[in-house]
Amino acid sequence: MGLQPLEFSDCYLDSPWFRERIRAHEAELERTNKFIKELIKDGKNLIAATKSLSAAQRKFAHSLRDFKFEFIGDAETDDERCIDASLREFSNFLKNLEEQREIMALSVTETLIKPLEKFRKEQLGAVKEEKKKFDKETEKNYSLIDKHLNLSAKKKDSHLQEADMQVEQNRQHFYELSLEYVCKLQEIQERKKFEFVEPMLSFFQGMFTFYHQGHELAKDFNHYKMELQINIQNTRNRFEGTRSEVEELMNKIRQNPKDHKRASQFTAEGYLYVQEKRPAPFGSSWVKHYCMYRKAAKKFNIIPFEHRSGGKLGDGEVFFLKECTKRHTDSIDRRFCFDVEAADRPGVSLTMQAFSEEERKQWLEALGGKEALLHSFNRAIIPRPEGSAQLDKMGFTILRKCISAVETRGINDQGLYRVVGVSSKVQRLLSMLMDVKTCNEVDLENSVDWEVKTITSALKQYLRSLPEPLMTYELHGDFIVPAKSGSPESRVNAIHFLVHKLPEKNKEMLDILVKHLTNVSHHSKQNLMTVANLGVVFGPTLMRPQEETVAAIMDLKFQNIVVEILIENHEKIFRTLPDATFPEPASLSTSPPNAPPRQSKRPGQRTKRPVAVYNLCLELEDGDSPNLPKEDTPTSNLDSLSSPSPTTAAVHGPPGPDKNHLLSDGGSFGDWASPVPCQTRSPMVQWLNAQSPTTPSCSPAITPPSPKPPPSPVSLPATIVDKPPESIVNRKARAVYPCEAEHSSELSFEIGAIFED
Repeated sequence: MGLQPLEFSDCYLDSPWFRERIRAHEAELERTNKFIKELIKDGKNLIAATKSLSAAQRKFAHSLRDFKFEFIGDAETDDERCIDASLREFSNFLKNLEEQREIMALSVTETLIKPLEKFRKEQLGAVKEEKKKFDKETEKNYSLIDKHLNLSAKKKDSHLQEADMQVEQNRQHFYELSLEYVCKLQEIQERKKFEFVEPMLSFFQGMFTFYHQGHELAKDFNHYKMELQINIQNTRNRFEGTRSEVEELMNKIRQNPKDHKRASQFTAEGYLYVQEKRPAPFGSSWVKHYCMYRKAAKKFNIIPFEHRSGGKLGDGEVFFLKECTKRHTDSIDRRFCFDVEAADRPGVSLTMQAFSEEERKQWLEALGGKEALLHSFNRAIIPRPEGSAQLDKMGFTILRKCISAVETRGINDQGLYRVVGVSSKVQRLLSMLMDVKTCNEVDLENSVDWEVKTITSALKQYLRSLPEPLMTYELHGDFIVPAKSGSPESRVNAIHFLVHKLPEKNKEMLDILVKHLTNVSHHSKQNLMTVANLGVVFGPTLMRPQEETVAAIMDLKFQNIVVEILIENHEKIFRTLPDATFPEPASLSTSPPNAPPRQSKRPGQRTKRPVAVYNLCLELEDGDSPNLPKEDTPTSNLDSLSSPSPTTAAVHGPPGPDKNHLLSDGGSFGDWASPVPCQTRSPMVQWLNAQSPTTPSCSPAITPPSPKPPPSPVSLPATIVDKPPESIVNRKARAVYPCEAEHSSELSFEIGAIFED
């Protein structure tokens, strides 16, 4: 049962039960006062906790924003860029959420704490003051009555009348105060129902608003979340393919490491112990050095390096070799030793120790010493064994039979082309298809002897068995370039251009296959083979580098992107001709506008920049342009940079000093020059530099002043900025890529910068 009402008429009786009811009302208000006091305290703690949570969330968001993923290689896929940018997206989401939380925390103060404090102070505090007055008047009234009743009846009438009047006045004042107090008690009991609850409603409204804003943010984030899940899945799929390729290469190298050495600019390189002689009492010491020798220039680089304590690179030395002599054990108490004499340091001879007798013989052979071996340190690309599959009429028959069977029987099979067949069955089917006698007898469309997964595996095995990948070794690097950066449109245009540079048979077979894969992707709801999944399957099948390296395997993901572009744009790429005046894609030198920024340089960190990014395009007059033979050394062979060549000498005169020699002595790249003929560049790079003067998207080429036939471009790396030969003085060059200097001796320039002389 609730509180009993306080009747105004009871104020005049002032009965014990009336007083009991007043005490009940007062106890309830005291309980309410204590509750509100605790509630205000808890509310302030809630605000403090909210602020602490917000600070922790903001710190977490800040940490997410500052972290950046490193990547292997020289570029990222779009999926990797999105994953890299996802941390900043998460950070922004938390930041926006915390802004709403901060608004909610402020609203708690304004809508809950302050109104409750005001109610407690103005209403409950006023009742307390009224209670004090009521208690004081009660005491005064009854004390005066007691005193009045004790007056003697023998007092004068005038005195008694005056006393009666005083008591009556005091009693009336007490009644009035009692009425007001009773009214206040009942008023506050009714008022607290809305003045206390209304702030609570506002508080919860603020919370609902916060959670609604969070819900809206989550809805806005949902589309990005779905795309990110696809990016993550694509990256995971590519990782699985890359991991298997890396493990396969690792096992090959583990079984036969000598046959998988990479091509190098040095004739010989590796670790040797070098004897350092000291004054007589101290004898000598042997220090491990990493040594590099270039036979054409007879230049020897040695750099001390200690693997312990994390590895410490010391100051290197450079000298030119005069002769090398084998040391026998009767002249030195160490095995595997040989002496090296420097041509530029008369009387200076170094004693070096190899790790084994075999390595010593290899060094002696490379250095021109005695006991040479038939093989050398020169590392060549290991040719792949040619399979029996050929890109001929039989090959087209195999392709068409397999595609027809797949589209007739298994276009909706889940995991089409990802689920592999039994190896023995695949080999048997492929052997029958490649045999002229049995090929026509194989009925793939109606026979139940051959499962769809066996047919798809045989098709992939045939493509992998070709002597050269369908998209050729020659254009492999060019296809990879646009896949690494740029807008979608520029990528498609670049791939379109390159596909039409393929040999006719390659292009025809690629057209048939990609058309089929496009059809497969249209049934992805049933077979689960999206364009991305097909890219993972056929990227390594249609493209592969000529040299197996980890760096090449890291580019598998870009091979997948190329295949995805072919599938998504089949009609445009294979049914239309590329634009002959197609402008240079800016994507090949810059990142797309919406791509996340690359890893920023740390203080004191020097970035290793690829030479190809800083090519200049020189346009010479007809008389200045030599007829460069097609057999010129490729730009990737750095030995040609330091070796005299009749071709380069004809254009630029004698070669300058060696780059590494100057760099090791503290020189900059501006101190040396060595040309690279234009014809040696890959077709993609030639296409990039062969821009029309009327192309609006790039700077116009500089043409010779005299009306002669079109100039022949000669490309120089940006590190080649030495004084040009007199034969091309007063000529100009235009930068087709930007360059950022790393110290004061280098040059910075933007795209389109003009260089004279």
